[in-house]
Amino acid sequence: MFRALKHQINVLESVATSSFSAWRGCLVVKAVPQPEKPLILFDIEACPFCRKVREALTALHLDADIRPCPKGGRIFRAEAEAVGGKKQFPLLVDQNTGETLYESDAIVEYLFRQYANRPVPGYYKGKSWQTALGAAGSAASELRGMRARPAKRPAQTLHLWSFEGSPFSRLVRERLCEFEIPYTLHNLGKEHWTEIGPAVQRIKPGPYEPEAGGKRDAFFQAHGRVQVPYLEDPNTGQKLFESARILAYLEKEYAM
Repeated sequence: MFRALKHQINVLESVATSSFSAWRGCLVVKAVPQPEKPLILFDIEACPFCRKVREALTALHLDADIRPCPKGGRIFRAEAEAVGGKKQFPLLVDQNTGETLYESDAIVEYLFRQYANRPVPGYYKGKSWQTALGAAGSAASELRGMRARPAKRPAQTLHLWSFEGSPFSRLVRERLCEFEIPYTLHNLGKEHWTEIGPAVQRIKPGPYEPEAGGKRDAFFQAHGRVQVPYLEDPNTGQKLFESARILAYLEKEYAM
């Protein structure tokens, strides 16, 4: 009973975080082809600057290999320093071009220029007041996803289908970051305004029909629905919808 109530409170806090971020990272601006080699993002889930990069990844439908670097972490922070020269986040490594980038605004500009061949849309451009709102958004979620917790390290990378603005997906990403569990982030942003709303009650009434040929269509064909978060763990064979179930699984399987 208490656990269920706490989860609902956390969901509401996550809704507040998305609201402070003006719900960026929900709708796809331009679906671009996935690069040959995956993008690598050294990331802290609760960091508002990292959040801006993840918002841009959703806007472009780009997937990425996430290497969580929470404060106190001992797995990927040293690797990030070795790659880029300092422990500063976000840090993007593009294996396709050889680019290694710090600074969220520079990374966002690079992603839109390199992969969408266009300037950054006004909605995603850095603004002076965004830092304060981003920090408020992180505080609204009690800074979950900021500090490391003891956890087992999986042999294989997990896979998470998500989009940045999803309050339910954020709860899972927070836990993965705290546990320093690497995962492939499969962005599944909303491809049309009619998809706005929860999975069970979108704006457009009637049976759900994703845009033909898109990432959501492929997911729908495979699973019969489009709902995030969705987690696959190749280490155990588990495949899970629903944030509460995924969090319970991660605690049971990986917490120490």
